[in-house]
Amino acid sequence: MSGIKPIYFFDEADGTNKSLLGGKGAGLAEMTRLGLPVPPGFIITTEICEKFYEAGRRLPDGLMDEVRKSIKRLESLTGKKFGDASNPLLVSVRSGAPVSMPGMLDTILNLGLNDQTVEGLASKTGDPRFAWDAYRRFIQMFGKVVLGIDDRQFEKITAGKDLSDEKVLRRVAESFKSVCESTGKKFPSDPFKQLEMAIDAVFRSWMGKRAVEYRRQHGITPEIANGTGVSVVAMVFGNMGQDSATGVVFTRDPETGEKRLYGDYLVNAQGEDVVSGKATPNHIDAMATQMPEVYTQLDQMCKKLENHFKECQDVEFTVEKGKTYLLQTRTAKMSAVASVKTSVDMHHEGLISKTEALERIDPEVLEQILYPRIDSSVKQKPIATGVAASPGAASGIAVFDVAKAESLGRRGEKVILVREDTKPDDVPAFLQSAGILTSRGGRTSHAAVVARGMGRPCIVGCSQIEIDSDGKSFSAAGKTQVTEGQKITIDGSTGRVYLGEILTVEPEITSEFKEMLEWAAGMKSIGIRANANTPENAALARKYGAEGIGLCRTERMFNQHDRIKLFVRMIMAEDVQERRKILADLELLQRSDFKAILKEMQGLPVTIRLLDPPLHEFLPNEEELMMEIFELKSSGNPRAEAEILEREKMLKRVHELSEINPMLGHRGVRVGISFPEIYETQIRAICEAAAELIKDGVKVEPQIMVPQAGIANEVIHVRNIFESIKREVEHKHKVKLKILFGSMVEVVRACLVADEIAHVADFLSFGTNDLTQATFSFSREDAEGKFLPFYLEKNIVPINPFQTIDQKGVGRLMKMTIDLARKVKKDIEIGICGEHGGDPRSIQFCNDIGLDYVSVSSQRIPIAILAAAQSSVKSRKEKRLSRFLTD
Repeated sequence: MSGIKPIYFFDEADGTNKSLLGGKGAGLAEMTRLGLPVPPGFIITTEICEKFYEAGRRLPDGLMDEVRKSIKRLESLTGKKFGDASNPLLVSVRSGAPVSMPGMLDTILNLGLNDQTVEGLASKTGDPRFAWDAYRRFIQMFGKVVLGIDDRQFEKITAGKDLSDEKVLRRVAESFKSVCESTGKKFPSDPFKQLEMAIDAVFRSWMGKRAVEYRRQHGITPEIANGTGVSVVAMVFGNMGQDSATGVVFTRDPETGEKRLYGDYLVNAQGEDVVSGKATPNHIDAMATQMPEVYTQLDQMCKKLENHFKECQDVEFTVEKGKTYLLQTRTAKMSAVASVKTSVDMHHEGLISKTEALERIDPEVLEQILYPRIDSSVKQKPIATGVAASPGAASGIAVFDVAKAESLGRRGEKVILVREDTKPDDVPAFLQSAGILTSRGGRTSHAAVVARGMGRPCIVGCSQIEIDSDGKSFSAAGKTQVTEGQKITIDGSTGRVYLGEILTVEPEITSEFKEMLEWAAGMKSIGIRANANTPENAALARKYGAEGIGLCRTERMFNQHDRIKLFVRMIMAEDVQERRKILADLELLQRSDFKAILKEMQGLPVTIRLLDPPLHEFLPNEEELMMEIFELKSSGNPRAEAEILEREKMLKRVHELSEINPMLGHRGVRVGISFPEIYETQIRAICEAAAELIKDGVKVEPQIMVPQAGIANEVIHVRNIFESIKREVEHKHKVKLKILFGSMVEVVRACLVADEIAHVADFLSFGTNDLTQATFSFSREDAEGKFLPFYLEKNIVPINPFQTIDQKGVGRLMKMTIDLARKVKKDIEIGICGEHGGDPRSIQFCNDIGLDYVSVSSQRIPIAILAAAQSSVKSRKEKRLSRFLTD
């Protein structure tokens, strides 16, 4: 153990050093420093966890010698003795990672009990029932965590038993020991052996399946956290009678952000009873009446913690014989609504600055605010009501088995996981479920906390549903029977459960959300535009603060029901004249579309991309056509002859247009050059729409963008068509059109010759979806469905390059493009319209390399605005630091 200090007592540790002490240990140390009532204890550091794994999952030599010394000091602090039969010291052994991982790591309570010390505890407290209750709890937790015994074996023993009876508890404890010893090993009676095995188990839980999956899902890399600390704490007991209790309380409502105590507690219980969800606890408000002095103490402690940490706190407490002890504090996991409200409110309360308020909100969680809710027009009555634990509404098929839920979810099925209660082992199923419904548990149970953190709608403590013994159905309020596979809807904001799929609507934006977006918009330096193809999407983008449309996909307009037949007829046309005739009808429809979108954006830039997909994508599938022809011929119906000829003609056209590699084939600008009448029609529709709106007094700023260009002459060719039509429309309507003409950059060659393209383009926009595919030679659909998950798992790639920009490859091409283009035109507008524009890490990169704007889906505009503000704040801090270091 030379070279590092393995153990710190709470009163000597630096509570700000979470990376060394783990979050739980750091919180205990800091509360001790603040003079709050914390049981004495010590922390085995995260460095020892790293040493544990370096040594092949073995406790480092000399560690237990240090632990024994620390127990000696703990004995002197408490006046009790570890392993003593007359006045035994009992401890809890608790995990604590540098970042919060609720329920993912293991904890053991009441350690130090054996057949002798339990009698000493009974004698010392004068309460044998309490002592044997503590003993049977310890054996169960030790058996599950350390010996790996299925918890259901213990639950079978306690089923139907009266656990308030001391004699029953004695028999249960003996039965529990027998279960543990069925593994072939004697249950350890030596408290130090128990402690050694418990420390080993907590360290092992760091690499347990649920912990590894949680870290992967939440992007917790070894650089962020590479081990857990172990806190060994003198036990205090909430199960010593009606003047004792245990609970979890939040300093503000984690669902709404309202400034009031929020949480659950149980009288005469231990902490595991509350967080496991196996019992339905009392709301903390009831404590004001039931235990008024304790409630007042707790309220004062919570205020002190929040004022100190300047964040909403999640506090675990125990009341022993009327005295309150704090066992944990950490930054609370909150819903997005609560996170925004708390941050804005704390600024107005003078606790934090605007910048601090914005920095602490995770942009990704804002999507939760945009979750649908049950439409108020729906009059359907709920079949049951439980505790609203995580906001949002979700529909899906009821599934009771976690493995089945995980499997179905991975296949794209919308699943509502229905359980009596949940355990940390169920997390992989949470990840694949649309929502979670439990019949037991409270707002701070495992299901509620994890669901809130993941943004999953969740209802807990729904006692009105009773899951049948076969685990394949449940009855609601003793009336409605719901079987596995049947659709249900849950509303995590109200706690209501509905039969079937219920109509939902988009939520309203809160005043705090609007205020936060206003702050962010004022701090960001990069523009935010929307990818929008309809007036409705454009309106939503404006509502959320978009500064224009960076991508309007014209092919989406052709896919509408009233246009697709026309477009197919155009593709089937045998000569240019016939094509032009059909395109004239399509031009009127597209003109109407463009007018609606341009009008909605009220003079903000609207970038309209000319047709991109290959033409064969608009035709029926070859196999489907062949099957239709076969069925028509097999029918023997003479009146089907004309239909057969039509299908055969279409099949011939499909064969003519089919390609070996469509992604690299006849698409984008290549189609526009081969069939110039298509691009002519679209350009004319844009120019006519702009001219008509200008004559109506509407300010417009359309931009025309060419897709898939990799050769400057391609852009020149289409620009000549544009300039000719623009002059023609200007002359016709006697107006001057301000329309910029630009090119997408999504072909690798376009990056290499960006200076040539910049000569003939007014703006450039990165199409990072296709650029990533081209750079990696990955097909996105194939990569993400087949090998990319393995690449991520084995760390061959650190991130999914289709979600976050690959800075070393794609990012380098982007930098090259910007440098080349701005050498030619210093102020040329350059943006990004691929899906990466909505990813916070990609926004940071785009901000750093000097892009003018990012364009994202309308629903992600708030996320992009906040991420852009955080990127600007970070860049300014880095520049200040750089100047300071230089000076």
